[in-house]
Amino acid sequence: MPLGERGGWESSESMYCGVETDFSDDVPSLLSFHISTGGFDYVLAPLMNPSYRPSSVEGNGSETQNLVKMEGWEGMVTIISCDMRFWTAPEKADILVSELLGSFGDNELSPECLDGAQRFLKPDGISIPSSYTSFIQPVTASKLYNDVKAHKDLAHFETPYVVKLHSVARLAPSQPVFTFAHPNFSTKANNQRYKKLRFNLPSDAGSALVHGFAGYFDSVLYKDVHLGIEPTTETPNMFSWFPIFFPLRKPVEVHPNSPFEVHFWRCCGSTKVWYEWSVSSPAPSPMHNTNGRSYRVGL
Repeated sequence: MPLGERGGWESSESMYCGVETDFSDDVPSLLSFHISTGGFDYVLAPLMNPSYRPSSVEGNGSETQNLVKMEGWEGMVTIISCDMRFWTAPEKADILVSELLGSFGDNELSPECLDGAQRFLKPDGISIPSSYTSFIQPVTASKLYNDVKAHKDLAHFETPYVVKLHSVARLAPSQPVFTFAHPNFSTKANNQRYKKLRFNLPSDAGSALVHGFAGYFDSVLYKDVHLGIEPTTETPNMFSWFPIFFPLRKPVEVHPNSPFEVHFWRCCGSTKVWYEWSVSSPAPSPMHNTNGRSYRVGL
């Protein structure tokens, strides 16, 4: 499945679906969202003026029109079909709800998009989600590795894949990589990230080959309401996102009680965002996807 696409949401029981909470502690009105198909990119809700209808800023206007009709929201929601970078809101919003998360949390440009969209929010406005964190764990995945290898080129080994994981061995618990919080009104905001992680195989696991890394995300929607696919905290009955797989050009043999160290970068340029990754222990690997030469997301 191409990077950035999700599968299975049509039958998923949870995808912001049923996520309801009382905002009365923060804003003077109860607000409940039931976005069952992920059609919205943004929902802007100014609550101070009861005559103002929530607005959906959507790149795919026809899809959202169908969702609004299906849910019976005609006359209740205003759809603005445009590039949000060039839209001017008639007033500031109390709440900004976005559906921009990818399998790795930030891999669909949620930080960049929300940094641009937060100008729609009041200074004390609420963003849903309020934060999200990516996770990785080393895996043995010989079938995935061989599928990538069959292309016989470098680019496929430097491209992450959104996949439903089958027949993989998870060699160590996942660890957090990058975290983003919204809104972020810092004048020094920077979406570049770097993280060094150290994994240790359990002493009774035996030696194994690491073919790459499985990636996940967990997000805080509002207060204690969370949504995610990280295995230890995953949202039940949700198939809206599959994990992401970062392959290694050459499998790395690891042993119990021997540290396995990996480095991950989230890099930002003027026209693109990309990841780079490498292993430093037990033996150094080549840098993957240097300067976004094989994979990048355009801004």
